[in-house]
Amino acid sequence: MWLGVARNRTGKPGSAEYSKSASVSGAGVSFSVPTPYISNRLWPDRSGRLRTRAGMSIDEIIDNFSLLDEWDDRYRYLIELGRTLTPLAERDHSDANKVQGCVSQVWLATTVHPNGAGGPVLDFTGDSDAHIVRGLIAILFAMFSGRHAREILGSDAVETFERLGLREHLTPQRSNGFRSMVERIRSDAHAALARAQDVPQYH
Repeated sequence: MWLGVARNRTGKPGSAEYSKSASVSGAGVSFSVPTPYISNRLWPDRSGRLRTRAGMSIDEIIDNFSLLDEWDDRYRYLIELGRTLTPLAERDHSDANKVQGCVSQVWLATTVHPNGAGGPVLDFTGDSDAHIVRGLIAILFAMFSGRHAREILGSDAVETFERLGLREHLTPQRSNGFRSMVERIRSDAHAALARAQDVPQYH
């Protein structure tokens, strides 16, 4: 999914000729972006499109958040991120996959791939009945999905959560739910690593 950015003047991003603000819209939402802060690598062509797509890196998401000064704009962008999630299979909407400690219903399904000496790699799919929580899930997957268990355990999702300015704007219940999702992912990484260490290695 792309969020289109309409330029008010011609010129390169960040140049003196460039407009002070741009209108960003997509999927029924629109908001303003202060162009002096737009990273060049977020403008892949002259149309200046700011994208939300499946598989975005956490660095891309952080950069995109930095373009949006107002919380309402960040809130809408968070919802857009949630729309990029891979649909969770109906069978995975199970009690076993439900995350405890969340106000909304949240399901996280984990797939573990053995990776020899590098340790297990974890892939995640997930869903929630709340749009904003789906956005939080998308941020977590950008950080953790497709990573080695040791990388997951060595990452600080809460620090990223605060860096994005989410802590001061979400309710305590939502913040606690985010931490519950992080703990669930870390628990799965711990378990995968423990199982891998119990398996004899043959050379």
